[in-house]
Amino acid sequence: MGDFFNFCEEMGDKVEEAIRDLVDTPAGWESVSMGADGTPTRRLDRVAEDCILESLVAERPYKTLISEEVGRFEIGGEKGTLFLDPVDGTYNAAHGIPFYALSIALAEEGVVKKGYVRDLGHADTFTASRGEGAFLNGRPIRVSSIRSLEESAMSIYGKKFDPGHLLHLGQKIRRWRQLGASALELAYVGSGRIDGFIDLRRTLRVTDAAAGMLICEEAGGSVSDLEGRPLVFPDEVTIGRPLIATNGHLQAKVIEYLR
Repeated sequence: MGDFFNFCEEMGDKVEEAIRDLVDTPAGWESVSMGADGTPTRRLDRVAEDCILESLVAERPYKTLISEEVGRFEIGGEKGTLFLDPVDGTYNAAHGIPFYALSIALAEEGVVKKGYVRDLGHADTFTASRGEGAFLNGRPIRVSSIRSLEESAMSIYGKKFDPGHLLHLGQKIRRWRQLGASALELAYVGSGRIDGFIDLRRTLRVTDAAAGMLICEEAGGSVSDLEGRPLVFPDEVTIGRPLIATNGHLQAKVIEYLR
């Protein structure tokens, strides 16, 4: 399975254990500090990140960590950058909605090489290695074959005060969802569970998207900015980007409707 994925599995077990008593509780949603990304750090996030940091400092398997709460942290290993979201979908977790995940990506020389998304509400683990495909619980996955917007199911997020383009697209697609955990939603596109994930809020950061993007693309999907160009995130957590991810067949159609 490889050292990275073994490490991720170990971290997934630790996070599940650490947050068990905070899931579906007011204490889990309690704000305990301000994160490096400029948003409140909830107790769930802090507990999950702390247990991963403890392992990273003890083992020093990689050089740098970039995480939503701590920001940039020099681990001290020889190479590799980890992009971490310890609990993607914190609101869901704290309110008993079983759709939240641990997301970890490994980048080398500026390129994301491996992605890991563990569904902490269910028994699903999504993985991908660049050039080697994507997997769900060890089995290969592929995007859906849907080619018509009228038949598609998509998770779509828009800016609160500018819904125009989004509503135009929403009138075209068959099913519109907002699931609340972007890493999982990208993985769901990769596994064919939904046909697209669109986020126009410009708040999606590298820690949210790096692992899920690789899983989606390695499963045959397409990920781009609003103009269809390759999506590039900076290696920090204060800058967000809009994102369009689909099964590939629908990419150009979604971009055209959003224009």
